[in-house]
Amino acid sequence: MKNTFNSLCISLPEDIKKAKYHGDFKRAIRLIDMHLQSDKTATCMKERLAFEKLVLKELPREYPYSVSEALEIIQKEIKDFSEEEFNEWIDTEKVDWIYVDGEIHLFNRFFSTMKKVYPDIAKRCGIAKTDENFKLLEKNMSVMKQKGYNSYHYHVKSSIQIHDDAFIPNKKVHVHLPIPSNCINIENIKILDHTNSPVTFISDANSRTIYFEEVMEENHPFFVEYEYDSTSKYNLLTCGKDSNNFKEYTCEKNPAIVFTPLIKALAKELKGDETDPLKIARNFYDYCTTKVTYSFMRKYVALPYIPDYVGASLKGDCGVQALLFITLCRVTGIPAHFQSGLYTTPYDIGCHDWAKFYVEPYGWLFADPSFGGSAFRANRKELHDFYFGNLDPFRMVANNDVCNEFEPAKKYLRSDPYDNQIGEIEYDDYGLTEKDFSYKQVILENHQNN
Repeated sequence: MKNTFNSLCISLPEDIKKAKYHGDFKRAIRLIDMHLQSDKTATCMKERLAFEKLVLKELPREYPYSVSEALEIIQKEIKDFSEEEFNEWIDTEKVDWIYVDGEIHLFNRFFSTMKKVYPDIAKRCGIAKTDENFKLLEKNMSVMKQKGYNSYHYHVKSSIQIHDDAFIPNKKVHVHLPIPSNCINIENIKILDHTNSPVTFISDANSRTIYFEEVMEENHPFFVEYEYDSTSKYNLLTCGKDSNNFKEYTCEKNPAIVFTPLIKALAKELKGDETDPLKIARNFYDYCTTKVTYSFMRKYVALPYIPDYVGASLKGDCGVQALLFITLCRVTGIPAHFQSGLYTTPYDIGCHDWAKFYVEPYGWLFADPSFGGSAFRANRKELHDFYFGNLDPFRMVANNDVCNEFEPAKKYLRSDPYDNQIGEIEYDDYGLTEKDFSYKQVILENHQNN
C-alpha cells in the first residue's frame, strides 16, 4: 500500500466522485470494488482506487457532527449564537464541512478553528485575548536584529504507545519516532536516552527517526530523549539579485507539490512582470499570509491536490500554507522545499511546518506563512515582514522535505505519509493509525544560549 500513495493525483472515475461528494460512502466503496474487479481497469487506476478506499473509510470519522449537533456545541459556550448565524458561517466556508449521507456534517475541530482564528468568537466564548506568544516572538525578533542571531538549547523527551484495545501480545512491532535532523539551524544534537529494544537504529534520512523493533509481550511506551541547539541568524533582505537553480527543488513532487492549471495561473498572476526572484517570492508570501485564513485540517491524504485546495479555498493549516508557497516558488523556478518538526518555545511544544526558499546572494532563506498570516491578522507588520526570510529559534527540525521515506522503510502506509512529527507504529501484518496509539512530547529543559 505504501507505493499507492503516489497515485493520489490520479483523477477518480466520475461515478465514484458523484457518490463521494454526495457523502454516499457505502456506494462509493461498492463502486470502487466493482472497478477493482474489472479487467478493464488499469493497474495505475487500481492503485488509486485502493488508496481511495482507505480514505473513504476514515473520512466520515473526521466529520462527526450534523448541523444541529454542531450548533448545540457552539451554544453551550455562546448562548445567543443563532442558526442563521451558523448557516452564514457554513455558506462562507469559515467552518469546514462535507456531505455525509446527503447531509452537511462538520469537521471535528470546527469550533477550535472558530475560537483560534476569529477574535470575536473567542471573546463571546469568554476566552481572554493573550499576546504572550506574539510578545515572545517580537522579543526574539528584536534580539536577532540587535545580535544578528538568537540561539536556544532544548532537552526534549518524546514517546509513543499503542492503545490497549489495539495492542496484540507477542506480535512484532516496528516503531519510528522523530528526532532532530542536522541542518543549518539545528546543531549539537545528542541522543541522551531511549527505549532498550532488541533492534534500535538511528537514521540520518531526510525524515530523521529512531527506529525500534520488538516482539512485545506487554504493552509499554517507546521513548527517546534528546538535546539540541536551535540557532537562527537574521537576514536583512534587499532585492536585485538573481537566483540559482537547483533541479531537485524546482520540480514537482507528487502528490504534495503539483503544477496544476490553477497553480500555474496563480503564479503567473502574482509574478506579473517582476523578474527579481526575491520580490516574486515576497508576492507569493504576501498572498499566502493575507489571503489565506488559518484553519484546522482533515488528514492530508484526503486532499489529492493540496496546493490547489489552498489556492481555491483560501484556508488551511501551517503545512498546506507552506506547500502552497513552495509550489508557487517552484513553478516559477525559485528553489523551495518543506521543513517541519516541532515548535518548541520555553513554555510549549507542538507540531509545526514551514518553508525554505533559495535566492542569491543569501542562499537558503525561511518563510513561515502560518506565523506570518497570524501576525498580519494581528496587525503586527514588523513580525509579518520578519517571517519572510527569517525564522525564530523555537524549532526542532525532524524533516527537510515532504513525503520522505523512512529508514528503515515502513512496510505499510504511514499514518501521516506527508510528514513525520509524532511517530509511527506498525505490526508485521498491518499498519496502525492515530486512533490506535497516543504520543507525548515534553520539554525537560531549555535555556537561551549566550
